[in-house]
Amino acid sequence: MGTLLSGRRLILSLILLLLKLSTATEIPLSVQQVPTITKQSKEQVAFPFDEYFQIECEARGNPDPVFTWTKDDKAFDLSDPRIIVSNNSGTFKIPNEGHISHFQGKYRCFASNKLGVAMSEEIEFIVPSVPKFPKEQIEPLEVEEGDPIVLQCNPPKGLPPLHIYWMNIELEHIKQDERVYMSQKGDLYFANVEEKDSRNDYCCFAAFPRLRTIVQKMPMKLTVNSLKHANDSSSSTEISSKANSIKQRKPRLLLPPPEIGIESSVIVLKGDTLVLECFAEGLPTPQIEWSKLGGDLPKGSETKENHGKTLKMENISYLDKGNYRCTANNFLGTTSHVFHVIVEEPPRWTKKPESSVYSTGSSGILLCEAEGEPQPTIKWKVNGAPIENHPFAGDVIFPGEVSFTNLQPNHTAVYQCEASNVHGTILTNANIDVVDVTPLIQTKEEENYATVVGYSAFLQCEFFASPEAVVTWQMTEETEPLEGGRYHTHKNGTLQIIGATEEDAGSYSCWVENAIGKTAVTANLDIRNATKLRVSPKHPRVPKSHILELYCESKCDSHLKHSLKLSWSKDGEDFAINGTEDGRIVIDGANLTITNITLEDQGVYSCSAQTALDSIVEETQVTVLDVPDPPENLHLSERENRSVRLSWEAGDDHNSDISEYIVEFEGNREEPGRWEELTRIEGKDTTALLQLAPYVRYQFRVTAVNEVGRSPPSRPSDHHETPPAAPDKNPQNIRVQASQPKEMIIKWEPLKSMEQNGPGLEYRVSWKPQGAPVEWEEETVTNHTLRVMTPTVYAPYDVQVQAINQLGSGPEPQSVVLYSGEDYPDTAPVIHSVDTINSTLVKVTWSTIPKDRVHGHLKGYQINWWKTKSLLDGKTHPKDVNSLRFSGQRNYGMVPSLDAFSEFHLTVLAYNSKGTGPESEPYVFQTPEGVPGQPTFLKVIKVDKDTATLSWGLPKQLNGNVTRYLLQYQIINDTDEIGDLNEINITVPSKPSWRLANLNATTKYKFYLRACTSQGCGKPITEESATLAEGKYAGLYDDIATQGWFIGLMCAIALLTLILLTVCFVKRNRGGKYSVKEKEDLHPDPEVQSAKDETFGEYSDSDEKPLKGSLRSLNRNMQVTESADSLVQYGEGDHGLFSEDGSFIGAYAGSKEKGSVESNGSSTATFPLRA
Repeated sequence: MGTLLSGRRLILSLILLLLKLSTATEIPLSVQQVPTITKQSKEQVAFPFDEYFQIECEARGNPDPVFTWTKDDKAFDLSDPRIIVSNNSGTFKIPNEGHISHFQGKYRCFASNKLGVAMSEEIEFIVPSVPKFPKEQIEPLEVEEGDPIVLQCNPPKGLPPLHIYWMNIELEHIKQDERVYMSQKGDLYFANVEEKDSRNDYCCFAAFPRLRTIVQKMPMKLTVNSLKHANDSSSSTEISSKANSIKQRKPRLLLPPPEIGIESSVIVLKGDTLVLECFAEGLPTPQIEWSKLGGDLPKGSETKENHGKTLKMENISYLDKGNYRCTANNFLGTTSHVFHVIVEEPPRWTKKPESSVYSTGSSGILLCEAEGEPQPTIKWKVNGAPIENHPFAGDVIFPGEVSFTNLQPNHTAVYQCEASNVHGTILTNANIDVVDVTPLIQTKEEENYATVVGYSAFLQCEFFASPEAVVTWQMTEETEPLEGGRYHTHKNGTLQIIGATEEDAGSYSCWVENAIGKTAVTANLDIRNATKLRVSPKHPRVPKSHILELYCESKCDSHLKHSLKLSWSKDGEDFAINGTEDGRIVIDGANLTITNITLEDQGVYSCSAQTALDSIVEETQVTVLDVPDPPENLHLSERENRSVRLSWEAGDDHNSDISEYIVEFEGNREEPGRWEELTRIEGKDTTALLQLAPYVRYQFRVTAVNEVGRSPPSRPSDHHETPPAAPDKNPQNIRVQASQPKEMIIKWEPLKSMEQNGPGLEYRVSWKPQGAPVEWEEETVTNHTLRVMTPTVYAPYDVQVQAINQLGSGPEPQSVVLYSGEDYPDTAPVIHSVDTINSTLVKVTWSTIPKDRVHGHLKGYQINWWKTKSLLDGKTHPKDVNSLRFSGQRNYGMVPSLDAFSEFHLTVLAYNSKGTGPESEPYVFQTPEGVPGQPTFLKVIKVDKDTATLSWGLPKQLNGNVTRYLLQYQIINDTDEIGDLNEINITVPSKPSWRLANLNATTKYKFYLRACTSQGCGKPITEESATLAEGKYAGLYDDIATQGWFIGLMCAIALLTLILLTVCFVKRNRGGKYSVKEKEDLHPDPEVQSAKDETFGEYSDSDEKPLKGSLRSLNRNMQVTESADSLVQYGEGDHGLFSEDGSFIGAYAGSKEKGSVESNGSSTATFPLRA
């Protein structure tokens, strides 16, 4: 909630600031006013690569301003044919053609109308010359080793900035160091030359980046003579003299030049960069140090540039003025220079005169103040001329202000204030408009506004009025003004409604009134629901290396959904739109997914929602968890034969409390090195008394568990060994397995290694007939199975198994009852009856077999049946046996899914766990007739204005003798309402077509066709078609067929077809092949193929063949009913139709009609009208 409020306060503050800034009066252009310059150029440079140079000056006013220019304070003729003047503005272009240097100068624009003149600041148009080094012959320089020398560059003048480089002819920079330095002017200084400085290709390059130009001075040759060659032409006395001339010497400044003395003044403008430089010659090479007299060097000064030879200070302020000293020294002496740094500044405004609108008789004042160094001079102008030349009556003029009283309309003018010093001039315009006008509301009528509940609503009423006006707001249907409380009217006319509610929606009126008149405008306010957010999960705790998915669920007003934007941030830093570059954090709108999460991902995640009217932020704290560290310092105490106490120290839980400890042991003699879980201890405990088994050499380890997972296991404890003992338990899960009659294979679960308690484990097995007063038979074995043969089939026996080892026997064993092996049933049930339920379902009843004939556990009965022939055509069927089992002791069963009107054979047999017994004698029965299936197809093969001919195919499932067809039809016409259903009984089933008469013309019909037997009618197939139109299209076929030209055309086509067939026949007999036919054979047209498949035979006449391309599939989602019964409904395992004892529950439900229009598919033929 706090985040929401802070967002609201931010939006409200921005809106209030805009309202405050917008209170300045701006005169609508519909009101007469002096010109105001709205756009002007700054300094313009004529770069040689530009196509033209544009000097801009635009202004507004009423009447429209007229533009004039001056150049260097003289009138400039805009009609010069060499320039292009823009329409309706003072802007003009100078094409870059020929010599344009005569256009260089300082321009000023004047915009004037009958009320006043506005003037621009000076616009300097600079036409730079192409910089060039003069062509000169540079004499070679020759110096002795150790002498100082200066190589002068003297770069040409050009458009700044200027960059100078010293390089050789290979364009390699001349290395600079403490001995070699390039000055700001570009000269190359040597404090003392060395022999290696000799070269003949010292080149100075001057680069002018704004002009895209680099120029090169002619190469200079420098020769350094070494003293070792002096004896070539001199005596020993002369050599000694030269040696004295290069002896070591104290520093001497070369920069600043010695002729200016030990002090100099430097003027720098405020905000610029100051560079002071010092360079001294001497041997050894002097070192340079900088200091400020009376203070410390400014912080951040770059004193180490160029090996300390320059002092660079950026963004100079008045605090940087003062005296700076550079000192050059070596061990022979020092020298210094003092720079008097003077900081000056071009004029800048501290108070600019403001344009104002006044009413007749009012008073005003214009203030104009500027600062600079030296202090700027203030001058006033009116309409571009000195104010002294055109004073207005009542004006009181001072350097910093102009005041006036009792203003009249003719006092309307443009005042200019100009401030200047040696570093420049600045100028500003102030409009004085004396206007008396009825308030003009500039906000549109019926403007629509919207805000959200709880936010402020701002309804605008921007106006212009002179004299000043009063603004009042009210609800359109009310008379009381909206004042105080939640309502605040700003100076610019805007109404602010604080904390808007749904009741604030409606229409509002803004009234603006002054002494001249009154005006109103209406506005409409809509209230939207505030945007809501919910981030889930809230404050998740995520295990390290897992995936975190955050979802930002947003809910906003339906009108704001188009502007809703969601963004994510972590700890106040926004994510990129799609997440991180490595793809580990992925953002997809409202979803943020972090894979392989790390501890660095822990923090506060924020989802921000921004709409056109509101914003909200919802946060969630993400905590990253990890598994605990393993427990430490395991210790054993209280050692006993069957127990020991284990203690340990907990490791770091890594932000998740330890829920439990898992104590494991190792000591299995059969699987050494295998650790097994022994017990679990609550996380608050760090000790446990462990119950142990005999005959085990134990070693323990502990694993800590928290919500993230398990820690690595601790280091193992010391060993603890328990003594052997007799077994504590006997084998479990004693069972029998028999594959042969009378056989008993007794099996049990063997004791585990930890349960044997000692060496020499064996099993004592005892058995006897159940309840018989005889002695137990027994046998001792070492494995866990024993095969016993019994005298009878499927007889019960009492069986016991006891564990024994070298130290004794286990506890007294419990008896279990097991049965000897089964055999197959040896008799068959007798079928009593087969009762017909319907055409596909019968009920079979039989007699059960005696218990002693089962020879095992009876599992149920099985019915086998197969179809022998169809009663419809008498055709016999091959034997295809179907089976259905019924579990338990029962004497009946239902057989479903039979074919209607057919003859079947049926048998019944019993089965047990061993298998099935013999079958009963086959029982022959017949199923009655049923209702037929759906006809295979229904087509409209011919249609006219009032008739339609239908054709259909026999059902695939006749289920008896078809006695008739039921044809139904009704009008549909593609509307929700349908016509009455008409019926026709077709009692000649052998005729698969019918002609319907007396239909309506140009009407769409739906047809339903059902096949019927003596048992009733089956499901319908449907078709839709439309009849032809009356008059124009009726009888069209007959009319054409009787025309002579039509008959002739048909004869010609028939003749051509005969000739073509003859040619094809001849070519085929000659071994050729008709190419078109070949393509058709390879790529048959699917549409043609479909039409062939849907006709009755290979050929048909034109009356019965459906129109090509007219058939389409319809799916009206009609319910499909199943005519066949499912085996699942009646087979074993169904609990819906049979009770626990197998009795039949509920009546069998056969196929059921859903109504006269029910169908599982249809096709529609639509016949186009032909003109």
